[in-house]
Amino acid sequence: MTEHNFPVLQNDRILKTIRGEQVDKVPVWIMRQAGRYLPEFQEVRAKHDFFDVCQNPSLACEVTLQPIKRFDLDASIIFSDILTIPQAMGLTVEMVPKIGPVLPNPLNDPSDLSRLIKPEVEKDLKYVGDAITLTRHKLEGKVPLIGFTGAPWTLMGYMIQGGGSSVMAKPRTWLYKYPNESHKLLQLITDVVIDYLVMQVKAGAQLLQVFESNGDYLNDDLFSKYSLPYLVKISNGVKAKLKQQNITQVPMIVFPKGATMNSLEMLAKTQCYEVIGLDWTVDLLEARNRLGTNITLQGNMDPCALFATADNVTHRAQQMVEVIGKSRYIANLGHGILPDTPISSVEAFIKGIHAV
Repeated sequence: MTEHNFPVLQNDRILKTIRGEQVDKVPVWIMRQAGRYLPEFQEVRAKHDFFDVCQNPSLACEVTLQPIKRFDLDASIIFSDILTIPQAMGLTVEMVPKIGPVLPNPLNDPSDLSRLIKPEVEKDLKYVGDAITLTRHKLEGKVPLIGFTGAPWTLMGYMIQGGGSSVMAKPRTWLYKYPNESHKLLQLITDVVIDYLVMQVKAGAQLLQVFESNGDYLNDDLFSKYSLPYLVKISNGVKAKLKQQNITQVPMIVFPKGATMNSLEMLAKTQCYEVIGLDWTVDLLEARNRLGTNITLQGNMDPCALFATADNVTHRAQQMVEVIGKSRYIANLGHGILPDTPISSVEAFIKGIHAV
């Protein structure tokens, strides 16, 4: 492995929590913490296209550091996007203002699988690795850096639907109409995801998060067939490749947004991920009781709760910690922070978590 000579880590609160060690304060970070709610991010975006920021290591580093400079957070997450993988596999992805990601030529039927290419991850997605390495140095050891990916089912959803959707009818139809080809596509994506995450660790990522952002479109049966096996393969594959290359293992977080409690239990029983992220619909105490005390939980304040008064936000944050306790718990929102969230609410949220 290349020796990067990274600065010594000063705040390892999140890593200690994942190992089950005692911490003075519950660690907190926020999904999409580098993003549209920050005026300094808006300044960068006014000059650069979204994917230009993702693909420029210097700019990706700059926006990754913006929330760390402003808030008392316990982790940073590299600025990128889950749709870098469909791009690397040959599909066009555009970020359309007020709409979000659009794939103008999605996969319409299994014959379109022939359009996909197997990327050379170390080359085609090198810009993400370069951004991670640069950011590790620029962080100066202040907090750990999280790398991430979309999960196969979530990426498949975008690749077939052609963008976001309230029902994801097209990819769900594939699961019933083309089950074999669905598994083929999920395996193709899984192979790329494993190499992508390994590359991120080699570049300097100290934790990894797998976003199953479209988990809410799967019932327990579909989750057990089309999400869970590939989440397991990713964890096992990454850990095996890191071991083969004599690279230190890093903790892995999985965030199956909208998954049922039964599906979350299936996931916890695999013991493949050190951390399970919970969305805002999940009761924290029920999750702790059903998923066990040997797994770290992450989440899960409703992002919309940040529109309450600052005092109310602080109180809610404190309550979360009081309910779940300080052991094996990482505070976060139950999904990404919304673009018009008040800055004062972010400060109040972090203050409340750290106050307990």
